[in-house]
Amino acid sequence: MEKVSVVIPCYNSEKSIQAVVENILNTLRENYECQVILVNDYSRDNVWSVITEVCSCHENVIGLSLAKNFGQQSARMAAIEYVTGDYVVFMDDDGQHNAADIPALIEKLKIGYDIVYAYFQRKKESGFRVWGSNINRKMTDWVMGTPKNVHTSSFFVTRRFVVDKLKDYPNPSPYIFGYFMRITRNIADVPIEHHERIYGKSGYTLKKLLGLWMEGFTGFSVIPLRIASIVGCGMAVIGFLGGIYTVIHKLLEPAVAAGYTSLIAVMLFCCGMIMIMLGLLGEYVGRIFMNLNHLPQYVVKERLNVESDMEDK
Repeated sequence: MEKVSVVIPCYNSEKSIQAVVENILNTLRENYECQVILVNDYSRDNVWSVITEVCSCHENVIGLSLAKNFGQQSARMAAIEYVTGDYVVFMDDDGQHNAADIPALIEKLKIGYDIVYAYFQRKKESGFRVWGSNINRKMTDWVMGTPKNVHTSSFFVTRRFVVDKLKDYPNPSPYIFGYFMRITRNIADVPIEHHERIYGKSGYTLKKLLGLWMEGFTGFSVIPLRIASIVGCGMAVIGFLGGIYTVIHKLLEPAVAAGYTSLIAVMLFCCGMIMIMLGLLGEYVGRIFMNLNHLPQYVVKERLNVESDMEDK
């Protein structure tokens, strides 16, 4: 039988994660050998106790507990070190991704694709969350050149070689989708129903969404820097032409008084643009600094159902 590894980052999901795992095992056990990897991303509830109980009942469920909250992307990176399946499924812990849809994703993968995403035409989330996801998708489509007509989501399946290559990704602030675009463009999606959350609400705040956008915007492309250069050149040309116009206007009409208000407006605009460009440049420099210091993507504090030869990973 082919083996499927399912990776699930867990955060404040003590009331949903057990049902999610049981659904996965019951769905896949007839046709696939199954492995589930649960990563406790320093949750504030008792999800680690639930993971411990689940691992005690199922030998094919691995539990990892991180030393602090590293974020969903880093939690996934922690799990891939223990993946043993032919296909690797990434999904959420809230029940909105149904394990019954995994076979459809895998069948699409077998046609010849390397990554297949679930496409949710109607998401059962807050308007803010849907808006944030749409902005993030459009940004990645533009910056990274996502294949046309492919919709990405946090529920997807990959071939094993994709995950093995992902292990070479050293960035302390990983953005997995961006790295996927460097591995393969052989990507597809499958329309799937989005389900109601079993319990709780999304942990993504505006701050976290902005951080995610910035990771993708500056992590895998120099397009922002090129835009900054183009804008700077454009402003220089406009300033030069405006200066010529002002001089000629003053020579032709000496009585015209200098415009204080317009001068201040132009200065504020130019200074604001300069600060934005410097901040953008600082983002790139900061990422270089973090990489040079070899900051960890994650730190695993505890492991459950992990073989001795895998404990040092």
